[in-house]
Amino acid sequence: MARLAEYMAGLAALLGNEKSVHFLRLDPGSIEIVHRVDLEDRPKVEDRLASLRLGNAPADAVKAHHLIDNMLANDNATGVLTSGQDLVVIAFTGGKRPKSLDYGTFSQPGSFDGIPIKVGGLGELVPIHLQEIGPALFVHNCVATRAIARDVAKYLFQSPIRAHGEGRWKREANDGWTLKRFVITSFEPLDDAPLESVVARLRDIDGNGWRDVTRPLKVLRDIRGEEITP
Repeated sequence: MARLAEYMAGLAALLGNEKSVHFLRLDPGSIEIVHRVDLEDRPKVEDRLASLRLGNAPADAVKAHHLIDNMLANDNATGVLTSGQDLVVIAFTGGKRPKSLDYGTFSQPGSFDGIPIKVGGLGELVPIHLQEIGPALFVHNCVATRAIARDVAKYLFQSPIRAHGEGRWKREANDGWTLKRFVITSFEPLDDAPLESVVARLRDIDGNGWRDVTRPLKVLRDIRGEEITP
């Protein structure tokens, strides 16, 4: 059941438009997740999947595709996303993709933003789960010392934080990267003020270009490589 939930979360992130995508049932088979997309938003989902095939998809769609493909590879399985006419829309090579050289894992400093949704454990390094803010809701599994975990727990289910530390990354066969372990060495709470008030504060600072920006959300998403609905 836990693995099924991971696949369903990956599929939801892949399709996007979470308010218009609905789970219907499981059909007989290994895992056959039947879903429905509201009629008015089908063109958005179709364009999103088409951009994956063309290689110019938004970053969150590419990340979801890699996530599903890596899960299938780890389960020694393959998968396809089909339309109602059983036409293949997206294929996942999974366990059948060509084996690449094993480069091992690499350590690299980095940071993650998210809301703490789990803090606790028995070891000296305490598990901390950070859930991203946004439609994908990806969860980063991190660890930290008990002292840091105790401070992070103050923001549990409440406020986003930015966690800094060092991660161990593994190069996958599809050229993606999988985070194996991330040790938090420090963090800071993030300002959860609405975007409008943040932009207003920026515009009050002399000598910056935000006073001329009429659509700040579009600018931010363009910088991040994300798609935006007009």
